[in-house]
Amino acid sequence: MSSTFSRRRFLQLSGAATALASARTLGASPLAGAPAILPSTPLLGHGDFRYRQVPGWGVLDDLTPVNHGHGLAIDRKGHVILLTDEVRNNVIIYDRRGRLVHKWGTAYPGAHGLSLVREGEHEVLFLTDLRTHRVVKTTLDGTVLAEWRWPSDTGRYEKEDQYRPSWTLHRANGEFYVLDGYGRDYILHYDATGRRIGVFGGAEGGITHWGPHGGMVDTDAAGRESLLIAMSDQQYLLRLDLAGQPISRTALPGGNPRQIRRFGSHAVVAHLADNWPRDRQSRGFVSILDADLRVVANVGGTAPEYDDAGQLRPMRQVGETFIHPHDAIVDAEGSLYVAQFDSGRTYPLKFERV
Repeated sequence: MSSTFSRRRFLQLSGAATALASARTLGASPLAGAPAILPSTPLLGHGDFRYRQVPGWGVLDDLTPVNHGHGLAIDRKGHVILLTDEVRNNVIIYDRRGRLVHKWGTAYPGAHGLSLVREGEHEVLFLTDLRTHRVVKTTLDGTVLAEWRWPSDTGRYEKEDQYRPSWTLHRANGEFYVLDGYGRDYILHYDATGRRIGVFGGAEGGITHWGPHGGMVDTDAAGRESLLIAMSDQQYLLRLDLAGQPISRTALPGGNPRQIRRFGSHAVVAHLADNWPRDRQSRGFVSILDADLRVVANVGGTAPEYDDAGQLRPMRQVGETFIHPHDAIVDAEGSLYVAQFDSGRTYPLKFERV
């Protein structure tokens, strides 16, 4: 890895120097220390959502490795937080230029889902761990505040390893939901004190296996809340009311939605691959959706097309930009960040909106 990294950094720094010289010639004032976007960098996306990758953003040295890139968050300071199942540093915190701010975590070998929650003046993280079968609440610097293990008293599980929580979804009032997306597909509901107050879903609730992977509590223009869940291998988004009753489905054919996040009036969806698991060689892409959950752009994928009946035609990846996007998030400036699973230990990717 050292020789590869050195060569990569040489190419990045050489390219950045060339771009910096060009910028100075044009009278521009690039941010000090920021990786430069070269004119040859491909333009990705469609319509109003076009992006160029920032080469070398977030690439660190051998002292700060990544295994699988799983979850992303952005704190009030604009720091980008990555969750990885690399137990030398489960959480890596970057500044907006891709430089290391802080890292912590050695106790989460199955680290998977990451949610940042604002509690008054404070921000906290909720992590899910597939291998230790728990949800953990921490401060931004890793101090454990609370944890929730397998819900043995619900009668839904005979043993601990049947419970493999994938992500948490949060209401503004402090209540939260846990998706057991790699276990028995139940959704567990907790109040603001952390006391479990409900459980629904699973096979008897019509939640299909390998379905509820990630998601969020979504709020419409009238202030009504619902659960919006990325159903991964099932290739659709599922909307439920807060008691778990189905409201609607949004088909995403050809995709494999692992997480959905709002930004402004739009949403971003990370697709692990197209037609996964049938085609495990496919590399995946990222979709931008409008307020009505219609796909308006695919970053690294085919242009979205709807037929006369309003049905989305199957989407496909284009090019080799991504290797299994697992989470995607957009910052206040409109830049896109993508964490990747099973991607050769790659660091997060950053794309600036053009």
